[in-house]
Amino acid sequence: MPISDNWIISTLENALSTWNDKLAEIWTLISQTPASFKGGTIWGIIQTISNGLVGIGYGLLVLFFAMGVFQSAASFRELQRPEFALRHFIRFAGAKVAVGSAMEIMLAIFSICNGIASRAMSSIGGAVTVAATLPSEITNAINNLGFLEAIPLWLVSLLGSLIITVLSFVLILTVYGRFFRLYMYTALAPVPLASFAGEGTSHHAKAFIKSYVGVCAEGAVIILACLIYSAFIGTSYPAADVTLDGVTMVWQYLGELVFNMLVLTGLVKGASQLVREMFGL
Repeated sequence: MPISDNWIISTLENALSTWNDKLAEIWTLISQTPASFKGGTIWGIIQTISNGLVGIGYGLLVLFFAMGVFQSAASFRELQRPEFALRHFIRFAGAKVAVGSAMEIMLAIFSICNGIASRAMSSIGGAVTVAATLPSEITNAINNLGFLEAIPLWLVSLLGSLIITVLSFVLILTVYGRFFRLYMYTALAPVPLASFAGEGTSHHAKAFIKSYVGVCAEGAVIILACLIYSAFIGTSYPAADVTLDGVTMVWQYLGELVFNMLVLTGLVKGASQLVREMFGL
């Protein structure tokens, strides 16, 4: 039976094609900036929201500044000391610049973190070079099976294809989710950055910046995971054991292939946790 007419082979090849397409799309997404994602339409909305929240940020700025001044002043006499006033004035001025330039600050942080990912991508030419494919031994074994022998393989191929397809969408949804988190952080940035104005509230702004750095750095971890996966399957790609019968051979091959895909999916899904552990965020 020709490969194109074999339902088992076509099902597996379609699943592997989906996996390869999603993996290639990850590289395209990671290399994009929030401003260029989806033609920049979403970024325009984020800019509008961020600019609208700058006014709220300035209002909170005054509130946090007043709270910081009165919390740190032990007496009215201390309020009159020049060094006390200068210290709080510098804090207020810095916080005002941070709120007014929230968009530029967020883009600068993203640019630095994205530069790490871009350097990692360019080190191997910018793409995963090893694609998941069905070996000729597997396709020949499937084609040589009779109707009754192929029945168990229908279930095996259906289950394997379903798992591979689910893992493919989990990968791409994780990367898309990172983009949406970048947008949310950037849109709301003026509000948490206003807490820099108060000495007792500045830790909120620091925590916000650390969290945002973590989201940006996830791109480098995802790229690194893809590079390791590419190198791993390039040196130890699942091989078909021709000494086994057709059903067992396909089952063993799919098991090894799905295991490798699970490792990559787990690393990509856990990128946020890995970033926090590596950088202490």
